[in-house]
Amino acid sequence: MAQENGEEGASWKKPADDINKIFAFKETLGTGAFSEVVLAENRSTGKLFAVKCIPKKALKGKESSIENEIAVLRKIKHENIVALEDIYESPNHLYLVMQLVSGGELFDRIVEKGFYTEKDASALIRQVLDAVYYLHRMGIVHRDLKPENLLYYSQEEESKIMISDFGLSKMEGKGDVMSTACGTPGYVAPEVLAQKPYSKAVDCWSIGVIAYILLCGYPPFYDENDSKLFEQILKAEYEFDSPYWDDISESAKDFIRNLMEKDPNKRYTCEQAARHPWIAGDTALSKNIHESVSAQIRKNFAKSKWRQAFNATAVVRHMRRLHLGSSLDSSNVNMSCTLSLANPLPDGTAKKDCISPSTLCSFASSASSGISAVGERRTRQTTVTTVHTGTK
Repeated sequence: MAQENGEEGASWKKPADDINKIFAFKETLGTGAFSEVVLAENRSTGKLFAVKCIPKKALKGKESSIENEIAVLRKIKHENIVALEDIYESPNHLYLVMQLVSGGELFDRIVEKGFYTEKDASALIRQVLDAVYYLHRMGIVHRDLKPENLLYYSQEEESKIMISDFGLSKMEGKGDVMSTACGTPGYVAPEVLAQKPYSKAVDCWSIGVIAYILLCGYPPFYDENDSKLFEQILKAEYEFDSPYWDDISESAKDFIRNLMEKDPNKRYTCEQAARHPWIAGDTALSKNIHESVSAQIRKNFAKSKWRQAFNATAVVRHMRRLHLGSSLDSSNVNMSCTLSLANPLPDGTAKKDCISPSTLCSFASSASSGISAVGERRTRQTTVTTVHTGTK
């Protein structure tokens, strides 16, 4: 496979004058600013993949961004990280062949559960810590960890969780200091907003924010005004509000405090966090908190309205045709892909920065390019590449 080729330069790109001879392309799964993700079946093996199609014309001026993402993905091999299987190049396109994950998004699964406990949240965070610890040992910082980038591998009840979207990830170099302000408002660490040099500790902060949300259903920092939101984060001002946190263990709160520590030098590393009793011990409670948490998730992270650009039933429909998914109920399956699909604006409308699918991949028919508005979603989790601490 492509990621096993250690040579530098273009040698890891497999030439493909006609990609249709290798893959049978099915439904469009999603569209982005300069790429499209399409469900594809390998003609020789029958295996399904999510193929990210990137037209070279759209890459002009953005080459370093995609090259960085590919360089990171080629190094990674972990059971809880969506894998890059192959890379093909035609005269006009790059094709990133990604592992297909079909279990849906984290929030969707929690809301659909009838029973959800601290132990469930602890088990989720344990997998995330394991994967991020692996990345950090490899010298890779994700820089955009958030619930939307955590996907379930399959529809099975005990499915593992997968980390996706390495568009903002960075490989640490010798003596290399990261200072680019990037990430998603609400999940980004104080030192990033302070425009100070930062380290892999930014990922640990984000895991703390995710753990907080998993236990109450709402974000620790929120304000309609970005500058006020950033002020909260810069001061690490958050509360364990009553009544939402009344039934949550002190151990869980201690775990979060150690990850959402303002000083990155005092903040838990992934290794330290994995040893905390709430993760490694038996302090996570078994009380059902589903009703409260799912109600807050519905209120604060509205689903479907901001994800309609992704063809939620395409994979299920195709798998049924192949008799692979007869047990799946497409009425409650919300598939997800590794591509950030929409950048909602403060007024609830969506940025119309997506290239028409017809110009992206000529083989993709009936592509849905519509990106819906945010609607009642309370938080604005717009991925940014630059964050300013001043007013908008």
